[in-house]
Amino acid sequence: MKARRNLAVATLVGAFGITLALPAFSQPRSGPSVESPEVNDSRKVSLRILAPKAESVSLIHSGDIPGIDFRRQPPLQKKDNGVWEITVGPLKPGAYRYQFNVDGVPTLDPRNRRTSESNSVTWSLVEVSGADWIDTRDVPHGAVAEVKYRSATLKQFRRLHVYTPPGYEAGTGKYPVFYLLHGAMDGDDSWSTVGRAGVILDNLITDGKARPMVVVMPNGHIGPFSFGGGAPMFGDFEKEFVADIMPLVEKRYRVHTDRANRAIAGLSMGGAHTLHIGIPNLDKFAHLGVWSSGLFGILPGGPGGDQAKGFLEKNEAILDDPKLKKGLKLFLFEIGDQDFLLETARATVKKLESHGFDVTYKETGGGHTWDNWRDYLREFAPKLFR
Repeated sequence: MKARRNLAVATLVGAFGITLALPAFSQPRSGPSVESPEVNDSRKVSLRILAPKAESVSLIHSGDIPGIDFRRQPPLQKKDNGVWEITVGPLKPGAYRYQFNVDGVPTLDPRNRRTSESNSVTWSLVEVSGADWIDTRDVPHGAVAEVKYRSATLKQFRRLHVYTPPGYEAGTGKYPVFYLLHGAMDGDDSWSTVGRAGVILDNLITDGKARPMVVVMPNGHIGPFSFGGGAPMFGDFEKEFVADIMPLVEKRYRVHTDRANRAIAGLSMGGAHTLHIGIPNLDKFAHLGVWSSGLFGILPGGPGGDQAKGFLEKNEAILDDPKLKKGLKLFLFEIGDQDFLLETARATVKKLESHGFDVTYKETGGGHTWDNWRDYLREFAPKLFR
């Protein structure tokens, strides 16, 4: 009888490809129960990790959590049972990224299955509810797909994310297309995780505030990136965008291909990408959004070297073409009044206005954070394709 049971288990393991050792099925997890993250009714977030032998544990975050300088790592407090804990907040409704530093080793939260990728780092992700526009609601939902493709420009395999609106799979009609770009150090996964773009669009479309649209979120980095070194911000990505990404999207998805039904926007580095793509190809885009950004290098001694000068000289004819401006329905800049790129944005808007562009410029509260960028998406999307 025992031999039969062992044979049955062996057959089950072989059939399903289970590679766990058999004793693991009957071994309980040792140590105290740990809940992390835990979000309470006042939107305070408790983060915990069981590390009884650790000498120090601190919190790493990428600047998403307000009130904590990302350059310092606040310590967690150790309890008698070996659980380390920290409580942050209250936080605005949204999503926030974090890691633990356990004795000098960056560590994901082992109790949290939610993650968010950036250019070279994976983060644990916690979501804080409390606002209809950003909460997951009982509404028709679109889909976000990971799309791999071969970039002829860069001669490598690449990835982007694509949001299709509710009903896309069952329909036959075409949709407008919105290219949504991330900032430096982030990646093509960022807008759909920490940015909650798909959820925001689901809610806006359900509430009748935005038209159904396809949203394309590409990878703006062409390799490992760090400020002052690594892969450059500009040049090859803009070439790839026009030569590879747009044709891929227009071939694979049911999208309109006329100027009036195309939009592009981005934050920080992605805002600069928007200018470097949108202005040279102004005949292709009727809606431009630049968030927490501008032309890098437009300020004397500011970030970006002489990039702005080269950009303005190269695109002088387009900047001064009144016919192209007639088809531009929206040119929106938004930035927080505490953002380190505030003067760069102001100078860029002033320069564009000197070339005859009708720019809508808005300064909000806050700084260079996802709290603002999620808000900017909520405000921008309803203005598109009207």
